[in-house]
This record gives sequence, structure tokens and C-alpha cells, in this order.
Amino acid sequence: MEIRIFYGLIVLLIISTGTVFAQQPLISVQTDDNHYDEGDTVVISGKVTTVLAGDEITLLIIFGGEKIVEIAQITVAEDGTFTHIVIAEGSQWGNDGDYIVKVQYGEGNIAEAEFSYTPKSELIETTTNFEVDAGSYGTFDVKYTIRGGTVKDMIVDSDIFAIIVQIDSIDEGTITLDLPREFIGAKKQDGKDDTFIILIDGIEVAYQESVVHSESRVITINFEEGDSDIEIIGTYVIPEFGTIAMIILIAGIMTVILASRNKLQIKI
Repeated sequence: MEIRIFYGLIVLLIISTGTVFAQQPLISVQTDDNHYDEGDTVVISGKVTTVLAGDEITLLIIFGGEKIVEIAQITVAEDGTFTHIVIAEGSQWGNDGDYIVKVQYGEGNIAEAEFSYTPKSELIETTTNFEVDAGSYGTFDVKYTIRGGTVKDMIVDSDIFAIIVQIDSIDEGTITLDLPREFIGAKKQDGKDDTFIILIDGIEVAYQESVVHSESRVITINFEEGDSDIEIIGTYVIPEFGTIAMIILIAGIMTVILASRNKLQIKI
């Protein structure tokens, strides 16, 4: 009786251990992002727990459960890792929606990952003018094109010679601004164009300047999903602001000089 119980426990132990091993996947896969736009780089990576000599990983990217967008054979590194890079563009990448990355290694060892994709034709792009409030100096227009979000407001900050563009970014995207030289610019002492300082939520970022006109400068700034405030800082904003600041400074200096003279006269 005791022997039967003993053997029964051994059988249960073997079954339960086998179940645990069966639940551990031999291969895993993931992408570096959950969403991609047309032209983005898709980085696919993963790992196998046991390297099978001579075997390669078969990778498929599938749309709609049946359309094969990408197929590749991938070699596994000695440490069990693998990586594959795809540029999301071309005739096969024409559909907006969810895509499946499917990898198979050996017999029946399969893993999947999912991401969403938007072609350029589906991306919302807006081109229009924004009327910027310059206070007592009236208003001026800034032409812009934005993709991946909307412009909520543009504010003049004369203290830092900047225009602050407030956006609602629903995705990573770009904004192109046609900045009128009459109202904002960045110049060196010799009068030549200098670079703007661009801050997104307080962090300095790079920008591209594609077109330079005699009356405006056109700059393009990339932003990420969730970004909100874009500060474009130059060496002047609304030239009249600079004139008034100079007048106030001169008036202040004159007041100090007059006060000093009065004190000297009193002492004499």
C-alpha cells in the first residue's frame, strides 16, 4: 500500500514538472515600439532559451491574419539573442491597422508580438495660419504645418525673446513654422542669421532649417507623443519690445544719475 502511494507521488511529480517545463516558451519576441508611422524603423528582437545547432528563426510580419508584409530567416547569436530591422515603407505597407510579428524556431516553437502602423496617407496633417497676439502691438500671422498633433496657442514671451507654441501631440510628429523676420529672428552681431534655441518642455532639441527667405525663416521641429510646449528663442521678438526695454533702461539710468547729483548738491 505504501509502495503504491510512493509510486503515485512520483508519477504526479513527473507530470507536474513536465507541465512546468512545457509552459516555459523556447522563444520570445518583441518590438521597440507599439506604433510606427510610414518610414519608421521597426526593430524586432528576442531570445531563445536553447540554441539549436544549424537552425534559423523564420520571421513573418502579417497584416489582417493573412497578408505577408515581410519574411526573413534570422541567425541566432551564441547567447541566444536575435535582432531584425525593417523599414516600414513600400508597397506591402499600405494598410492602416494592427500587424503581427510571428517567429518560429525549430519544430512548433512559436512566439508573437503586435504593433500598429499608420501610412502617410492616413496621418492627419494641417497647414494654416495662426494669429499671434502681440499685446498692444496688435497681431501677426505665423504659417505652420503640423503632423501628429494640433496647435493650441502661440504666445509671445518678450522676456526671453521667444514664441512659445503650445501643442496637443497625439503621436510623434513634426511641426514646420514660417517665422516672419519682422517679428522674430536670431542674428549675430554682424547681422547674419544665427541659430535659434529650441526647447521642448524645457529640454533643448535640434531642428532643421529648410528654406531661408528674405522676409522669413522656415524651421521644422520633431516632437514626441505627449510633448506640449515648444519654445523658439531668438535674439529679438517684436522689435518694439526691445525699443521699449531700452527706453525703460535709459530712463532708469537717468533717474539714478539725477538722484546722485542731488545727493552731491546736498552734501556741498
